[in-house]
Amino acid sequence: MEKLSPYALGATLYMPATRNDLLAVVCGEKIPQLRSLVICLEDAVAEHDVEFALNNLQRLLLDLSRIERYKDAPLVFVRPRHLNMAKQLVDWPLMSLIDGLVLPKFTLHDVAIWQHLLQGTSLRVMPTLESKEVFDAQAMSELADALQKDLANRVLVLRIGGNDLLSCLGLRRSKNYTLYQSPVGYVIGMLSGVMGAAGFSLTAPVCELLQQPELLRQELVLDIEHGLVGKTAIHPTQIAIIHQALQVSVEDYQAASLILNQSAPAVFQHNGAMCEPATHYRWAKRILERAYWYGMSGASEKLIV
Repeated sequence: MEKLSPYALGATLYMPATRNDLLAVVCGEKIPQLRSLVICLEDAVAEHDVEFALNNLQRLLLDLSRIERYKDAPLVFVRPRHLNMAKQLVDWPLMSLIDGLVLPKFTLHDVAIWQHLLQGTSLRVMPTLESKEVFDAQAMSELADALQKDLANRVLVLRIGGNDLLSCLGLRRSKNYTLYQSPVGYVIGMLSGVMGAAGFSLTAPVCELLQQPELLRQELVLDIEHGLVGKTAIHPTQIAIIHQALQVSVEDYQAASLILNQSAPAVFQHNGAMCEPATHYRWAKRILERAYWYGMSGASEKLIV
């Protein structure tokens, strides 16, 4: 399976499978700046619309089989409503035209099920951590071990489902504070440590407050400080803000380049900070990878690194 950078996702836009413009979006025509999208058959589709949504997805796949997608068209994932629907989708021959599946409400119990279900396919997966077990660090450690054993080659990123986690507590996001100022802030920090140490990348929950772009920007700063590689979006106006936040500073780019230089000393100073290649190697690799996909602050093109 070809390795794909988690940073390729950027702002991942969720779209209900009932929309009549899916083909234009998937082909990169309608939202040119979009890097990835999720066609949702779960929360975004009412029960009475499920049959229409499935038929609409089938029409999309048939259309895709007849045309050539643009080189820079977004990555496409499908979010099934439940496991039985996922089994149905995996059996569709044309599902090979998409990049993978978002796995909702993912827990330790689901690892073996999905490992078996996906055999014989090239589909990547983005498990969503959004159930009450996610608050338990020990449970997440056990999940990380199981994922490493059975699904590591398929997992592109782990998605953090902020609203569902708040729902577990009977809470809703505040209009005045970032998610990090809620109990989910603890969860993001814990997952960043537990799953990050196990080698998995994570993406950040959506900020559904569409009229407060400054709050989104504040939250993105914290997302990046926690090592998150992308963010769910629910409206195209959020895409540019998210991608701009993923750019790297000139100072970080220069430091990362020096750290990765084969002739770098064991310890050196750069811009008033100590750099230690043995310690900062992974950070530097991630900085250059981000710079490749999103460029440096103030630059308009991706970098070739």
